[in-house]
Amino acid sequence: MATPDFIRALRASAGHQLLWLPGVTALVFDEAGRVLLHRRSDTRRWSVIGGIPEPGEQPAACAVREVYEETAVRCAAERIVLVQALDPITYDNGDVCQYMDITVRCRAVGGEARVNDDESLEVGWFAVDALPELNEPGLFRIKQALTDAPAWFDPTGSC
Repeated sequence: MATPDFIRALRASAGHQLLWLPGVTALVFDEAGRVLLHRRSDTRRWSVIGGIPEPGEQPAACAVREVYEETAVRCAAERIVLVQALDPITYDNGDVCQYMDITVRCRAVGGEARVNDDESLEVGWFAVDALPELNEPGLFRIKQALTDAPAWFDPTGSC
């Protein structure tokens, strides 16, 4: 993933220590009810689309921007699906981050799905009953985006 300039500046003084950061996930659905996914260049795995908002950027605007940057699909943000603290991630360079993720359901409004930056190896639309292998939080977010029910996701089962 491309590292925003403001994170690079933080890392200059924080080193590799844990950074608590905002994150936004965009779940984009087309008219057929398919969800847009990309295969990440860093992990080579299929994933939901997301990124880090720029300072002051609203979550919905971040979702729309990230979707276009990564897939060339134009979308409109519809609603917040879920807010959750994700598990810490250690990147290959030793940086440790933990994200407070805001998941936004979006509707495709234009563009053709394609790889649009160096963060994706593939991009595609998938029927929700025929998804590629995804991690459990990604599957949960998709499921939650298909319902209007409130969600509480605790991977440890302690809540």
